[in-house]
Amino acid sequence: MNFRRIFLIKCMLLLFPSVKCSVSNLIYTAVNESVFLHIAVASENIYDATWLRDRKKLLQLKDNKVKYYVNKDQCRCKVFLNGTLRIEHVVKEDSGKYTVTVYRKDGKLSAEEDKMFIVQEPVPQPILSSECINKSASVKCEVKQKNKDETFIIELTQDKSKKIQKNATRLELHTRYSGMFRCVVKNEVSEKVTEKVIKCSGQLDLYLILSIAGGATFFVIFVILLICCIRKKKAERLGDYEDEQVMQACQVDSEMVVRELPQPPSNPTPKQLRIQQRPLPQPQVQQQAVPPRPRPRTQQRTPNHPRERP
Repeated sequence: MNFRRIFLIKCMLLLFPSVKCSVSNLIYTAVNESVFLHIAVASENIYDATWLRDRKKLLQLKDNKVKYYVNKDQCRCKVFLNGTLRIEHVVKEDSGKYTVTVYRKDGKLSAEEDKMFIVQEPVPQPILSSECINKSASVKCEVKQKNKDETFIIELTQDKSKKIQKNATRLELHTRYSGMFRCVVKNEVSEKVTEKVIKCSGQLDLYLILSIAGGATFFVIFVILLICCIRKKKAERLGDYEDEQVMQACQVDSEMVVRELPQPPSNPTPKQLRIQQRPLPQPQVQQQAVPPRPRPRTQQRTPNHPRERP
């Protein structure tokens, strides 16, 4: 550990307590946008603020007056009273290291800060392609790079698996599973996505296997429930048939009882009287003589007396 350097830094802080150390920040902006480069110094402590780009002076704010060291229209820049630098409609050539030095009115250095400003173009739309080889898929995610200095971050995702590569324009993934693939290309200022379902013939993915297994299980459960319902309906029909037989038997018995009961006399109609007055046809079959029944001996016959005439 270099103790001499640490001791030197502490001495500088003790000698110049009001001076802020140089700060370097990364600032990314897309093409044709505007950017603000701020400084961490109070406006009352700013008497002289000078902005430089790659060690070349751009402009100076001194005693609330602005002085340009470059063409104002070409610079497309403006400085505010608090020392903030604004650049409008930035282009790739505006990228670089910006440095600002701030002095107080007494001529002492108040702050010195560095800003690393990078202008990027929006990423192009990624292209997602695939090729089936031996029941496996070779998936490619790539972008057509416009400039050689452009770098991207590429992400290729399939379900829970993800492959990431930085500073590249092409990414390839080999897998045996089909499904939804997602290609993401991004940089610090933009991001674009392309999604596509990729399937190869003769390839069964996890979702298809699970769906087949689930469908078979559902079919077995459905068949079991159907058999149980058929048996239950059959038992209910058999019970209803037995109850119907019992009811029919009871109905027949009740009808027989009703038929055996004497019918109450009713007033015959004239037509029924004529039918009753007609003589019934006598059968021609000769009836056999029936021998007289013997009379009981105990019963004595009373003598018949001749009736007297009046």
